[in-house]
Amino acid sequence: MVNDFNDYKIILASNSPRRKELLAGLGISFEVRVLQDIDESYPEGMAAVETAEYIAGKKAAAYRETIGRGELVITADTVVIVDDEVLGKPADAAEAREMLLKLSGRTHQVVTGVCLTTQEESVHFSVKTDVTFKQLTDDEISFYIQKYQPFDKAGAYGIQEWIGYIGCTGLNGSYYNVMGLPVQRIYTELQRFTRRRSPQDYRP
Repeated sequence: MVNDFNDYKIILASNSPRRKELLAGLGISFEVRVLQDIDESYPEGMAAVETAEYIAGKKAAAYRETIGRGELVITADTVVIVDDEVLGKPADAAEAREMLLKLSGRTHQVVTGVCLTTQEESVHFSVKTDVTFKQLTDDEISFYIQKYQPFDKAGAYGIQEWIGYIGCTGLNGSYYNVMGLPVQRIYTELQRFTRRRSPQDYRP
């Protein structure tokens, strides 16, 4: 079944090293293709849990005109949610500290929205994971920000980094989703693509 995926030219629409590592872990061949300046805004008043899937859909729409026959593009967006507030990527150390203080001693949600898109169809979904942090000290927050510079990460942290080692006390759902790509669900959806259509239909 895994080899069947190789009959599609799979495109990962992300430069994230974590997403590249996770998708490679599925044992499938893919290439990275990144378009610049995609609008990642979302409507004011949209439910926080819907934003990641909405943005992943906007990314997919931007790629749709570039998709060739036989290509399948994976777009994704990850957000951290606490008190119905979406925490994106911090602009600087001060904002990173503010975000980590909001997450300290509490449970928050990490939601990744994904779109799988071909010339013929698009499938989209969201995966949610609950993450609980211990009460973080000021010194721990300062050390993490200074050493790891988490400015490219939603919520100002990477679960696979030091802060996850010392701070995460509970996790309900997919660990890999928190890293930025729900690979188990993606694998399942790729299987559905394979079952719905003969790979011969996608070959040039």
